[in-house]
Amino acid sequence: MDIPFALILDILVAVLLVVTISFAVTLNKRLGTLRSDKAELQKLALSFGDATVRAEESTAKLRATTELLQDRIKAAESLREDLVFLVERGNGTADRLEELVRAAAPAEDAAPRVRAAPSATPEDRPAPDQISDAEKELLKALRSAG
Repeated sequence: MDIPFALILDILVAVLLVVTISFAVTLNKRLGTLRSDKAELQKLALSFGDATVRAEESTAKLRATTELLQDRIKAAESLREDLVFLVERGNGTADRLEELVRAAAPAEDAAPRVRAAPSATPEDRPAPDQISDAEKELLKALRSAG
């Protein structure tokens, strides 16, 4: 049985056409998937752009907040230094008042009912311009309490 050469070529072309058609169908499906992925990729790129803008705005706000906090820290450090000075001054004042009260104690023993002015020597007493208003008020209160 002799199969004509033209028939073999027709069968070969038909097989190649079936293979080509199946390849074209597979390629079409993949291209459809690629097109849908392209749309998703565009959406992702847009959302990434929005996220970048929000991040830049947040960074600017963070910088402003950082500067504000640095200013507040400087103010707090200044206040802390003032408080340290006031505490030291208050401790010195308390020490002087304690000395004045101790100096007044012997005078109380001599006359328990009558309270005299502190018997400290003039050298022990601070100069009037060195006594603060609070110290003056406290001394006045101590004298009037007796």
